[in-house]
Amino acid sequence: MSKEAKIAVIGGTGLYEIEGMTDVEEVQVKTPFGDPSDPIIIGTLQDTNIAFLPRHGRGHRISPSELPARANIYALKSLGVEWIIAINSCGSFKEELKPRDLVIPDQVLDRTRNRISTFFQNGIVAHLPFAEPFCPVLSQILYKAAHEAGATVHKGSTFVAMEGPQFSTKAESRLYKAWGADIIGMTVLPEAKLAREAEMCYATVACVTDYDSWHDALDPVKIEEILDILAKNIDRAKHIIKIAAGHIPKDRYCECVNALATAIVTAPELIPEQTKKDLDLLIGKYIK
Repeated sequence: MSKEAKIAVIGGTGLYEIEGMTDVEEVQVKTPFGDPSDPIIIGTLQDTNIAFLPRHGRGHRISPSELPARANIYALKSLGVEWIIAINSCGSFKEELKPRDLVIPDQVLDRTRNRISTFFQNGIVAHLPFAEPFCPVLSQILYKAAHEAGATVHKGSTFVAMEGPQFSTKAESRLYKAWGADIIGMTVLPEAKLAREAEMCYATVACVTDYDSWHDALDPVKIEEILDILAKNIDRAKHIIKIAAGHIPKDRYCECVNALATAIVTAPELIPEQTKKDLDLLIGKYIK
């Protein structure tokens, strides 16, 4: 493979690279879990290689429920990625979390139904700690970078990951609000779970686009309004990524680094050889 990257960005349509990047290259990656959402763009910024993967594919052609999340995370891991910055859109359950604000969540509620959320199948089982679903080190870096970029940003909140592709009913929206959740979106999971299994640091910058459907004083969310806000946030997201890239440490010291160390419970001699081969990138340092 001609180029590797330490940092990756998983984002939406239009977020492929940052002004000032050099040596930009498109990389096709094959994985045991199929093809990623799109070819991965790698370029150099501030002497650091950064990989960009459009989550829904260029042209936004892949539904949240159909995202090849395992292939996406595996492909980035194979490129040497250690840090994943996710860019997501979200609805808000709190008056103070306004459209165009940014949120760095620290918790997530999984309300998805149709998504494979683990690499560990086909004869191997692993139970990883997931009490802190987003890397606290990377989350803090993104929070500071957003402040430095001049954004209104909030830290420490709960993200509801819903299945979609439809938006919430009023009953669902009011239920999640009553639970104390802060924001809701259709991505983040299973990305965060898979990144932890791959021992990668994962955190997200969530862009508030609307108040979901709980707010009686406002009309229900419209997709054209969401897309308009997202388009306006592309440049701001690029600025935040550029700042954050300069603050990511050379060495990792968080719990993400060795998340699998005590998680694999299957006896090595019982793991099928094909499964060992497919997962060698993830488990090779623990199981031969």
